[in-house]
Amino acid sequence: MLVKEHTEAHGAYVSEQPSPRAVAFEEKEVFKKTDSGVNFREVGWFNAGVIFIKILFATGVLSLPSALYSLGAVGGSISIVAWGCFNTYCFVILGNFRMKHPHCHSIADMAQVVGGIVAKELTGLLFIIAYVLVTGSGIVGVSTALNALSHHAACTVWWSFLAAVVIVATASIRKLEHVGWLTYAGFLSIYAAVLIVVIGVTTRDRPAAAPQEGPYELGFVAVNNPGFAAGMVASCTIFVSSAGTSAFLPVISEMRNPKDYKKPLYFCMALVTASYLAFSLVVYRWCGKWVASPSLGSAGQTIKMVSYGVALVGLIVSGALYLHVAAKYVFVRILGKSRHLQTNTVIHWGTWFASTIILGALAFILAEAIPIFNYLIALVGSVCFAPLAMSLPGWFWLYDHGHYRKGTLIQKLVYLLHCGMVLLGLFFLVGATYGVIIQIINAYSSGAIGHLVGSAFSCLDNSNSS
Repeated sequence: MLVKEHTEAHGAYVSEQPSPRAVAFEEKEVFKKTDSGVNFREVGWFNAGVIFIKILFATGVLSLPSALYSLGAVGGSISIVAWGCFNTYCFVILGNFRMKHPHCHSIADMAQVVGGIVAKELTGLLFIIAYVLVTGSGIVGVSTALNALSHHAACTVWWSFLAAVVIVATASIRKLEHVGWLTYAGFLSIYAAVLIVVIGVTTRDRPAAAPQEGPYELGFVAVNNPGFAAGMVASCTIFVSSAGTSAFLPVISEMRNPKDYKKPLYFCMALVTASYLAFSLVVYRWCGKWVASPSLGSAGQTIKMVSYGVALVGLIVSGALYLHVAAKYVFVRILGKSRHLQTNTVIHWGTWFASTIILGALAFILAEAIPIFNYLIALVGSVCFAPLAMSLPGWFWLYDHGHYRKGTLIQKLVYLLHCGMVLLGLFFLVGATYGVIIQIINAYSSGAIGHLVGSAFSCLDNSNSS
């Protein structure tokens, strides 16, 4: 009897122990679970999902109605759903790749696995540029809100500087678990603001920006043919609205159980894609070509002030999340193999604050250099996210599935499709960048930049409230 009880007790003890494979997986993680140092691994899957949503749902939804005007209601709707599904699948590839290589904290670490140190450094540079630029878009969004709320009481450069300071301070919160709690308020803030605008535009007889007397053309069409440059910019704008999935990887590194990454991913992408589709279609249906950029200003001055007031927290949190992710990449690159990574030392804190402040300053400069919101978003998509969210996931899949090239006919077809992902990213890199440059040149020549929203470092009102 005693032997039997001892055997059962020993079996229960063994069953509670982590498997050797699980132990090996944890040992390769960048952030270790610890009680003595700084424990970054405290993000649950639901909190991770909210962080994922807030990373995507802010600047993206503010630029989509303008993209629908270029592509038309049907073309734009298909594009929103298709790009949402595409970006979801691309992150499944990234997540699966990370599970096989748990030492990868960022997409740059993954690039090193498949392409060596050169691929890592090029990808890391793209990653930093991408998230500094989207931080800049957050600064533009906050400065626009402050202009709308104050009726342009101060120079836009000063509002942008104030926005940058607040975003840097918020991004400097060291652990994603603590930043993550802000995302609840940020998400509710931006979601409520967009909902206010959606309801607001439906109560008007005609768009706020349209002529208020006499006949006018709404500009609502089912399918549009905008030309190559405008079409590429619109497609890239829709693509980039849900393409920030490379920022999910650092979040996974701070999850309690990184293997749960698909739960927050599907939760996030389903909600974000459905919201994008509903909100952008309603705003485009009622505003047509008269939609504002960012779209929170589409329902008139009063609704604009209310929506920007409600959205202000969300815009700040979005910019802070982008900056935090970029700064965390630099922080881990510098301290990744030292004891300072998870120890409260002067070097630890000094490196962290230097990362957020320097990258935040760069974001402020770039935000003032490219003052039109839509073009800034499209430029991020073409130059950075096309390779980060299209080409690289395709390349990673090919690396892990090289045997498909000599497999069955179906496997060969799947292999070719993933080769197509790599080529699609390169096409967008060239084509969409060309389109954005042409659009920016046209905007300068027509006076849209320089007269309506001001040139680089201009004091003019970027919210059209004064």
